[in-house]
Amino acid sequence: MTASLADIERIALRTVAALPAIFRGAASEVVIQVQDWPPLDLLAEMEIDDPLDLTGLYDGIPMTEKSVMDSGFGPDIVWLFREPILDEWRAREVTLEDLVAHITIHEFAHHFGWSDAQIAAIDRWWE
Repeated sequence: MTASLADIERIALRTVAALPAIFRGAASEVVIQVQDWPPLDLLAEMEIDDPLDLTGLYDGIPMTEKSVMDSGFGPDIVWLFREPILDEWRAREVTLEDLVAHITIHEFAHHFGWSDAQIAAIDRWWE
């Protein structure tokens, strides 16, 4: 079971396109980047020992914290890491589409200002 970087990107883009209109506009300003593995320096910075533990990451300033003074920093980015996603997919009984959509929505929730605790309070995915 495998999927290409382009396959995962297509699923993520479809997920964003299917967001309710109220979120779609703000989400369209976020760049989606898919790569095989999280960078080693990022893993070290986040104190993550196993690269398979990081399937996605929001890199930016959440909308709830942005100001006009934040211009010039480049676009916000949602990173999706293919090999950790595929590893999780193989370990779960879910479709790749559902898993990538879940990870994408989770990372975009950070863009909209949600914390991991707030996401976990309504996200029953892992139960």
